[in-house]
Amino acid sequence: MRKLANEELERKSIEEFKKSEKLPVVIFLDNIRSLNNVGSAFRTADAFLVEKIYLGGITGTPPHRDITKTALGATESVEWEHMSDTIAGIKKLKEDGYKIISVEQVDKSIMLNDFQPKVDEKYCLVFGNEVFGVDEKIVEESDECIEIPQHGTKHSLNISVSVGIVIWDFYNKIGYK
Repeated sequence: MRKLANEELERKSIEEFKKSEKLPVVIFLDNIRSLNNVGSAFRTADAFLVEKIYLGGITGTPPHRDITKTALGATESVEWEHMSDTIAGIKKLKEDGYKIISVEQVDKSIMLNDFQPKVDEKYCLVFGNEVFGVDEKIVEESDECIEIPQHGTKHSLNISVSVGIVIWDFYNKIGYK
């Protein structure tokens, strides 16, 4: 066994990425304070061919050195858009046929391991503020809420970790190869 060299990884160029078939998922980051979390979401979106990232409310936007440092160039490959009004953005995505799924602990949440996305549906995954989570008004607009099962003393994960877990789960369950 040996570690692969970068040239052996067969990475896509930005042009190839943009032309590639995408996972039918968009990420909506609402009021994310940490620019490192934003950059990490871009990097995860690039790794798993996510369609687009929406940056809502106070969420920082590229170009910014903290986003760029963590994203490692993914802000150039992944399509993104800022929307100051997250609720309006969510409603527009609903009109465009996206199923709105908030990642939040709510009374009727579905555990991620029990949630089965459908191959023929488009999804908008909403991740909320590091302290307050997904805003209650967004939860009300959501078609469903999913929750990452946690069994320790803490019942929250960093946004970048949550994005990675949920996107990886969707990528595997939808069967994108």
